[in-house]
Order: sequence, then structure tokens, then C-alpha cells
Amino acid sequence: KGLAARIETSLSSTFPAGSFDIQRVEVVGPKVGKDLTRKALLAIFFSWMGILIYVGFRFEFRYALGGIIALVHDVLVTASIFCLLNKEFDLNIVAAFLTIIGFSINDTIVIFDRIRENARKNIRMELRDIINLSVNQTLSRTILTSLTVLLVLLVLFFFGGSVIHNFALTMLIGTVAGVYSTVFIASPIVLLFEKIKPSAITRKK
Repeated sequence: KGLAARIETSLSSTFPAGSFDIQRVEVVGPKVGKDLTRKALLAIFFSWMGILIYVGFRFEFRYALGGIIALVHDVLVTASIFCLLNKEFDLNIVAAFLTIIGFSINDTIVIFDRIRENARKNIRMELRDIINLSVNQTLSRTILTSLTVLLVLLVLFFFGGSVIHNFALTMLIGTVAGVYSTVFIASPIVLLFEKIKPSAITRKK
């Protein structure tokens, strides 16, 4: 209430009497802010767990772990840059994070599918070479898809207005981070676990 009164006093001293009308005052207290933060973190966490179960069931646990670590990278990088830019976190940003997670894991699964397909076709080839081949085969698809998304986000960023500005900025950062993590984090983690224990996928004939 004190803040609302100070704003009204400032407006009254700046503008002539009767030139404005305060119709509604809303204040988000610290308890509400903490509740929104908790729910946002839970939403992101449960999305990670759902993806972990899905990818682990469809492929192997090491593939799921590689995908999740890549997604954690995407969210942390995006949130870090957002903090450095001194931007405000709200529900739109949480929605952007969840969108980034979905976009990134979709691209990762495409590469994982190609790895599994090439592993069955090239039984004697090392997993390192299979991953390299699979990434190169899907790289054009990754670039074209990401560029299409980036072009749309750039339009939203510059012409979408202030309401969607932060959402578009978050998506721009997350999309770039997602492309990087898909190629340079998710697949190498699968290769790392291959050194610990051979993958069942690479042994299938």
C-alpha cells in the first residue's frame, strides 16, 4: 500500500488533477513470489524426470542421462545469461524454459535414433565413429530447424512488443544453447559411458 501511495503522489505532482485515474492496484508479495518460484522449479524438474523415463525406456539409461545433462546445461546457460542481463523472471520465462527443454530433447532424440540405426547397420564400427557419423548425417537437419526457429524468434524479439520480448530473448539464448548441447554434450556423454560399460545397442545385430 505504501508503494501504491507513493506512486499516486508522484503522478499527482507530475500530471494535472483529474488527468488520470487509478483503477486497479496489484501487489505480488514475497510469499507469492516464493510459491511461483517453487512451482516453476517443480515444473522443470518433473519435465526432466519425464524425459529421463521416456528416453531411458526408448533407448538405454546412458542415453537418457546424456539427454538430461544436456537439458540441464541449456536451462543453466539460459538462466545465467538472463541473470547477467538483469532481466526479471516471471511465468513467461518459465514457459520459455519448458519450451527450450522440449525443443532440445527433440533434436537430441533425432540424433540418438540415427546412432541406434547406424549401430545396427555397422556392427563392427566403433561407437565413437558411429556417433560422429550420426551427428554429421543429422547436422543439416539440426541447422535448418534451428535457423527457422531463430528467424521467428528474432521477429518476435524486435517486433513482438514488450510483453513477449523477454520470452523471445530467453528462447533465442536457449535455442543456441540447445544446438550446442545436442551435438557437443549429449552424444559425448553416451560415448563416455560406453568406456565404462559397452552399450547393448551397439551389440545388436
